[in-house]
Amino acid sequence: MPTSAMWSRTAAQFLMPLTRLEREAITDSVLKIQSIQASLEQVDEAIIPGRQEIESCLETADKNLRVVLREAPPAKKRPTKS
Repeated sequence: MPTSAMWSRTAAQFLMPLTRLEREAITDSVLKIQSIQASLEQVDEAIIPGRQEIESCLETADKNLRVVLREAPPAKKRPTKS
């Protein structure tokens, strides 16, 4: 079983709550990965050694980050002191 599939299956059991800022940072990372993937599509595969491995790594990272965004509970707001 691929590591990413195993991680995805059990992710919900171990995910820590995410703050709004953490969720935004992960979302930003997902968007950056998508941008890199789109950029690579414009370059001839022969030019980049190990391109398939790079694309596989990006796909795994994208999937894992999306699992975190989907499954991680929101962090509880701390009471403000008056």
